[in-house]
Amino acid sequence: MDHTLVVLAAGMGSRYGGLKQMEPVGPSGEFLLDYAVYDALRAGFGRFVFVIRDDIAADFESVVMQRLRRGGRMETVFQSVADLPAGWVVPPDRRKPWGTGHAVLAAAARVSGSFAVINADDYYGPRAYAALGGFLRETQADPCAYAMVGFVLARTLSPHGAVSRGVCRTDGAGRLTQVTETTDLAAETLVARGLTGAEPVSMNAWAFKPSLFPYLEREFVRFLDRSADRSADEFYLPEVVNGLVRSGEATVRVLRTPEAWMGITNPKDRERVVKEIAALVEAGVYPRALWG
Repeated sequence: MDHTLVVLAAGMGSRYGGLKQMEPVGPSGEFLLDYAVYDALRAGFGRFVFVIRDDIAADFESVVMQRLRRGGRMETVFQSVADLPAGWVVPPDRRKPWGTGHAVLAAAARVSGSFAVINADDYYGPRAYAALGGFLRETQADPCAYAMVGFVLARTLSPHGAVSRGVCRTDGAGRLTQVTETTDLAAETLVARGLTGAEPVSMNAWAFKPSLFPYLEREFVRFLDRSADRSADEFYLPEVVNGLVRSGEATVRVLRTPEAWMGITNPKDRERVVKEIAALVEAGVYPRALWG
């Protein structure tokens, strides 16, 4: 059975200063998103749902989708700030989307089976997608078995500024017990934060089953009820997962990977990413032109 990859591409890119999803980093003008789709196809994913905003739809279609459609089945859905449960209205000063949990919920109507979730502007590497695909195949019969790719914290830091990471705790069986969103992380501040750099962190690469969607709907209503500032608060996917783990409604296996994560958080990160991608091409991990 083909699994679906849900790609979160509706982020504002405020720290970067533009649309990171459309930033060329490959030798033939590829985006990080191109490498994500290429790796996912090789790992057995056959359907792709891209969650975007309507204001970037025309550019996303003409620049990105035209070449990606050479691979599997591709479609887009919109994450709209106005997509709220019955009885709720958008605060007059709300501008940005409601967060990653809401973005996954936007894809619900297009997902019928097991699926993975990633960010469009992160590089996870071939082994991360192989781990996600393998987990979904192995646990097909368990509707509440989820997973998360765990990257080594030290291999996810940026030399050009502090970052936020979901630092994970696991039990003796390698199952997630808690994700703690930790801000302002840099190599020189880890010790002061009580961290070694060897901790597994979440980079928003998940494996889920359709059972997640009713949880998301329920928790989104709770989020709206409890929000102290609906003009700015965000409904984060890791917080929903934390709640499911605590309640025992789902289990989440942490799939450890040796891959070195890459992403563009700050503008200066692009130069490093371009060099790293070039090195992978030189090593034969990728062809010079992915879709050539």
